[in-house]
Amino acid sequence: MALTTAVPARDLRALGKVAVAEEGEAAERMRVRNKQLEEELLQSREREEAARRELDRTRERLRVAEEAEERLCSQLGDLEAEAVGQARAYLLQIQSLMEQLSRYGQIPPLHVAAGVLSARS
Repeated sequence: MALTTAVPARDLRALGKVAVAEEGEAAERMRVRNKQLEEELLQSREREEAARRELDRTRERLRVAEEAEERLCSQLGDLEAEAVGQARAYLLQIQSLMEQLSRYGQIPPLHVAAGVLSARS
């Protein structure tokens, strides 16, 4: 013969209410945690978008700086070429003037003057 213990219906209803209340609390905790995670995700996406915008601005500044560098290098090359041209023209002018002076007997010819100067050194 088995002994059975009968649980009053009132106790069963109370146990059911406790279980439902615990499930409700767990569900509420999950809803709160879900809301926190959604807010963190939103903040993370906003930070990511801000970082992306900053990266785009930085890329644009880099592009502008590289273009400026190219222009400056081009201008420097032009100036160097112009300086070489002016130096050659100046040298030719000096040689021409020295030849004119030597023709008039003022100074010895250029190759003679160069030899005299090197002999004195």
